[in-house]
Amino acid sequence: MASLRVFLLFLIYISSFLSICFAGDPFVFYDWTVSYMTAAPLGVQQQVIAINGKFPGPIVNVTTNNNVVVNVLNRLDEDILYTWDGIQHRRNSWQDGVLGTNCPIPMDYNWTYQFQVKDQIGSFFYFPSLNFQRAAGGYGGIIVNNRDIIPLPFATPHGDITILIGDWYNRNHTDLRKTLDAGKSLGMPDGVLINGKGPYRYNTTLVPDGIVYESFEVHPGKTYRLRVHNVGISTSLNFRIQNHNLLLAETEGSYTSQQNFTNLDIHVGQSYSFLVTMDQNASTDYYIVASARFVNESLWQRVTGVAILHYSNSKGNARGPLPDPPNDVYDKTFSMNQARSIRWNVSASGARPNPQGSFRYGSINVTDLYVLKNKPPVMISGKRRAALSGISYVNPTTPIRLADDHHLKGVYKLDFPKMPLTGPPKMESSVINGTYKGFMEVILQNNDTTVQSFHLDGYAVFVVGMDYGDWTENSRGTYNKWDGVARCTVQVFPGAWTAILVSLDNVGVWNLRTENLDSWYLGQETYVRIVNPEPNNKTELPRPENAFFCGELKDLNKYKPNPRSFASSITGGKSKLLFTLQMFVLFAIFIFR
Repeated sequence: MASLRVFLLFLIYISSFLSICFAGDPFVFYDWTVSYMTAAPLGVQQQVIAINGKFPGPIVNVTTNNNVVVNVLNRLDEDILYTWDGIQHRRNSWQDGVLGTNCPIPMDYNWTYQFQVKDQIGSFFYFPSLNFQRAAGGYGGIIVNNRDIIPLPFATPHGDITILIGDWYNRNHTDLRKTLDAGKSLGMPDGVLINGKGPYRYNTTLVPDGIVYESFEVHPGKTYRLRVHNVGISTSLNFRIQNHNLLLAETEGSYTSQQNFTNLDIHVGQSYSFLVTMDQNASTDYYIVASARFVNESLWQRVTGVAILHYSNSKGNARGPLPDPPNDVYDKTFSMNQARSIRWNVSASGARPNPQGSFRYGSINVTDLYVLKNKPPVMISGKRRAALSGISYVNPTTPIRLADDHHLKGVYKLDFPKMPLTGPPKMESSVINGTYKGFMEVILQNNDTTVQSFHLDGYAVFVVGMDYGDWTENSRGTYNKWDGVARCTVQVFPGAWTAILVSLDNVGVWNLRTENLDSWYLGQETYVRIVNPEPNNKTELPRPENAFFCGELKDLNKYKPNPRSFASSITGGKSKLLFTLQMFVLFAIFIFR
């Protein structure tokens, strides 16, 4: 037995030694099965996309610099990809989860996403990026917490609440796809969901009996952090809580100058953190409301989500009318002025000790200018399509990043126009040629009739200006060059422009798109390709070992359907060896105790 003890001590020593040698930023693991389930959020039975049998999916709760490993098993009847909106994937566009970088995960296959939330904090969300699937669910919140050594710019809240709001149709996402493919618009949504649930029955005419609604229990006098994400299809929503102020504190990874709102417009794809103090009389519950904006409110009354804020000592149900939405009849600039008022907190530390404002974006010389103009969908080659600057994007069968990795030619074109084309729009795989370490100015000009949200994967962009009318060179005189907020998704109002600045320091192929799902599906996107002329693993990680191949490279696939395979590239053999040794030690102790 003495020799056995010596042997076990030796194994424990080796295990501990390996733990020290391979110690670094912690790993966080998730194991997901993505499948259909039947639900009736608005009272109509339909097929939704669930993760591990839940709709919406689980919250990804991690801390700055964590390595995140998400094993996704596809049990749908079509391909999927997952994208992580706002997660910057430093040096690692391979994990971005869009068709420009990844081949889809086929039915009954799994794929393991592995990325680091490097030098990030804040509130984001994930969703399936293909085939209009976000319209059926499959989404969930992402929380990136501060490391303990980095102080919050506010007192630690009593609780943290994720709220997913979004417009919803009772038709399946496949039916919505067919509608768009047939050249038709989707029409008015059937309602608004809050955390996958329908509205509280605040109105017996508009809301049928039996609808399951969301309720959040809070304690009087406490302050909570509410992370609110618009995960919907195409509807801007106004968020408000009856009789409560919303103290804005963060948006998409940037702490903001704190200011109180009674309501805030949250556009498709956007995320905000509010600090809400429960300072009201607990004689009743209170309404939480998300209602459609910039529409005929008398016709769109049903497109309203209502949840309940329930004080732990509440004496009764919420009552009275819903809190009023903004009244734009006499102030057409209300929402734009609201957006302009959101500023970066330049004295707060972000994910690192240095203040957010230490990045002096306003003093950097611009190296490239792109003016991207969108218009209402048009017919191109007999199909109804949406376009940016006259280009309606077509995804090549071989993803751009994979084509680059295998030196394939002719897959895409690096000729996206810097100024909108004047001729008829065309369908092409046209990509922006970004300059590594350049500083790009992008003007988003919205000539459509609805608000459009634009998102750039892999980056936070500085929102420096917005106004109605057409952008001109003179518009730069109105730019905010000091504390414009850095975020990943920005709204562009109809008949207006928004200007963003972005430092192109993240090598890879990054999707630039509208978050309005119908316009995105119809081609309103492109990619920004950023290449280090001196490639090395310090600026971009190599292609992961578990990559799928498709298009011209499909014959390189080695994987077969295996519902429990766990393909790993970042954790690698070192952690497997460590895990094996530790399990052997535990097994030996159990056997010989």
